Amino acid sequence: MIHTPHPTRRFLLLSAGSLAALTTLAACDKVLPASFNGVDITGARYAQDFRLTDADGHERTLADFKGKAVMMFFGFTQCPDVCPTALVRAAETKRLLGADGERLQVIFVTVDPERDLPVVLKAYTQAFDPSFIGLYGDMQRTSETAKDFKVFYKKVPTGSSYTMDHSAFSYVFDPKGKIRLVLRHEQSAEECAQDLRQILQTASA
Repeated sequence: MIHTPHPTRRFLLLSAGSLAALTTLAACDKVLPASFNGVDITGARYAQDFRLTDADGHERTLADFKGKAVMMFFGFTQCPDVCPTALVRAAETKRLLGADGERLQVIFVTVDPERDLPVVLKAYTQAFDPSFIGLYGDMQRTSETAKDFKVFYKKVPTGSSYTMDHSAFSYVFDPKGKIRLVLRHEQSAEECAQDLRQILQTASA
């Protein structure tokens, strides 16, 4: 009998491998401090910017969110558990930040633009928090953005339809638009909030 891993387990295994590669790349630039729960990739030469479209048809780049910390996750709206888990955690993280939660922008980038039409993307992200933004590109732009961010995704046939395998970590940019952290999927909301407090406090100093 062939055993097919539960979707969550498959995503987590994939995420662990991806994080190992990200950590190695960041380590080439600096010694990683132990002050964060996530992986400190300050100074990394990838994940520098994006040019994608929001659900209202406006083109967005990191410059649009200057002054806020940005938490960015790649996924798809029909994801059975990993994506909802990540976005529920993001909403809880924002709540735990209290007043500083207004200085956090959560961005969900779809890796399934064929099905995640703007109206679907908007309804999905706002179901978790009205401030969350969903972004998309065409197939080529999606592929290019994922490559720039070292995010893996792959279409997997499931009978007459398909699902998507994809990386399960989140990126964090500081209020100046600089890449700072990779949040592991298994981190708790409190651990994420601790990391973001440090990012926001450093920006305010």
